[in-house]
Amino acid sequence: MAVDHVAFWQRYGPWALVAGASEGVSAAYARAMAERGLNVVLLDHRQNALDHLAASIRAATGVQTRAMALDLSGPYAMAKILDATGGLDVGMLMYYAGAGLAYQPFLDNPLDVPLTMVHRNCVVPMQLCHHFAGHMAARGSGGIVLVSSVAVPAGAAETVAYGASRAFGLVMIEALWAELCDTDVDVLSVDLGATDTAALRRLPGRRGGVANPDDLHPTPGAATPAEIARQAITNLANGPTWPVSENLREPPASSGRCCLP
Repeated sequence: MAVDHVAFWQRYGPWALVAGASEGVSAAYARAMAERGLNVVLLDHRQNALDHLAASIRAATGVQTRAMALDLSGPYAMAKILDATGGLDVGMLMYYAGAGLAYQPFLDNPLDVPLTMVHRNCVVPMQLCHHFAGHMAARGSGGIVLVSSVAVPAGAAETVAYGASRAFGLVMIEALWAELCDTDVDVLSVDLGATDTAALRRLPGRRGGVANPDDLHPTPGAATPAEIARQAITNLANGPTWPVSENLREPPASSGRCCLP
């Protein structure tokens, strides 16, 4: 293991919990954790995809893996996650449970549809942060990464529940960062813009996205999952937020960590 990876493992290992890991950004993040020596717990709703990723990670890195399929919008998601991680020293939590962006008018669906998204994007991440941040603070090190969107500062038609739930996650992470800024627990919201993932390729073309998930050509100007994972890891200590798009960034605070009064 490289010297810098040893330091990373000591701060954020020995286990990373990655939610939404079957594809895209979360899968790339899980691979990056394993490359740095961390064992990984992989969560998502597709067991076959998780098993394939777990086998690939083990073959490439030799770390331990646990893959569990579950519905992160279900009422018992947190209880199942606690069962899957029982006895593990989790020093890294990364949560990005799918794009979830369908571009549909709010009133076109029954209320259960947006409430499901709110549970997946708001309730479960809060439960996970509450549980694992407490453990990390007690041990004196760790990292929490939640993926949000640069679209959340303002509401837009056909993104009512999505925009609101991503805004909730962003503010939650900013506030948690402020509370933990005098500890050695890094808290970061990674704010995505255009991203080249299969999930976003499945979006309707009328919004300007690529409506062909089988197209293997990169989306022009879009960040790749591997690049997003690299930026997240590089900027773990530069919270509370990190926009992936360079033109949306502000200069970091001189200390890199600052508590609110």
